[in-house]
Amino acid sequence: MRCRHRKRLGRESKGDSQVRLATIATDRGPRLHVKARSGYVDVGEATGDESMSSLQHVLTAGDRAMDAIRPLADRDGREVEPAGFAAAVPAPPRILCLGLNYSEHALEGGRAVPTWPDAFVRGSDSVLPPYADLVRPALTSKFDYEAELGIVIGAGGRYIRAEKALDAIAGFVVVNDASCRDWQRAATQWTAGKNFVGSMPIGPEVVTTDEVDVSDLAISSTLNGTVMQSARTSQMLVSVPAAIEFFSSFTRLAPGDVIATGTPGGVGFARTPPVWMEPGDVIEVTVEDVGTIRNRVVAEEGAPSDWRWHPSDAPARPGL
Repeated sequence: MRCRHRKRLGRESKGDSQVRLATIATDRGPRLHVKARSGYVDVGEATGDESMSSLQHVLTAGDRAMDAIRPLADRDGREVEPAGFAAAVPAPPRILCLGLNYSEHALEGGRAVPTWPDAFVRGSDSVLPPYADLVRPALTSKFDYEAELGIVIGAGGRYIRAEKALDAIAGFVVVNDASCRDWQRAATQWTAGKNFVGSMPIGPEVVTTDEVDVSDLAISSTLNGTVMQSARTSQMLVSVPAAIEFFSSFTRLAPGDVIATGTPGGVGFARTPPVWMEPGDVIEVTVEDVGTIRNRVVAEEGAPSDWRWHPSDAPARPGL
């Protein structure tokens, strides 16, 4: 719930209507909905503008579109079962990621606490709905969880100073940056281990910046009911405003881009013995005031049994 007396990161709320946006699977395809007084309201139907059924359109249109959406939160909508939720950001142009952004996580991986941000990129086909089955790839035996806060870019821009960061942001999501550690640590680069198809659940809603202050929120992961990670976003080495400033140093942040802000300590590979996600497991990631995503892990079916590329025998390198 929004606290009107809580200090915001550089921007005042634009009104009393709280906005949480969800993309819902329908018989007409995925459509943008707003969380209403009860249930969810189809934005395209309610506004009479079918272009508003796309989150990407709304993010690109900016304040004009959001001003049309806010009043819809006071209506009654339809209830949606967990299986009805699509990825909160269905097709992000880019997913920009911070690694080693909590000191405990850097240290548990055998790395020094970084003095410069570690960045990598995910492809849009790695996103997954917030409650969908999470497929453990057949080519990995070391499938790991990573609880993260995600930033969804709205206005975006270039050379955005930290004190103006919220002007560039549309909202926040919960992310599980699930990683194939054997693929990630077999090489000096992390791209392969971070980009298996459907390996990053994201959702359940895009929570707008006037709804939540993310500067000090609890963040956790739970595997089969056991808490594995527990930290606060205030422990991030690169804060949300600093992340916006950093990434906009070298690229123009665009509407719909997602920034994954890194995971705290407690991941599976650093445990003794290591804990990997296996078929039948249930992994949950929660960010206070943003939401919870929950995924059942299942085995990949139909993968070739004689595939050449398998890093199980490659020496592991220190890393994320």
